[in-house]
Amino acid sequence: MIELTEQQMQALENPAGAPPRIVHPRSKEMFVLLRVDDYERLKQDVYDDSPWTREELQALAWERVKHEDWDEYDDLPEKP
Repeated sequence: MIELTEQQMQALENPAGAPPRIVHPRSKEMFVLLRVDDYERLKQDVYDDSPWTREELQALAWERVKHEDWDEYDDLPEKP
């Protein structure tokens, strides 16, 4: 467990609308400080870290290519 700094405790006590952000000093990665109940609710309601199904992968591929300009491929030479 990590103890909060005074600055972090003040940010939690006086929220400015969004959860406090924390920067890892070495990697400069940004993190968000959430209450456990908020984290559990978000994890339960929205987050799904299971492997993608074949249908999800196909839908993603379709979304990616449906906006392509296929006319540019008409001028390509035929394969021998």
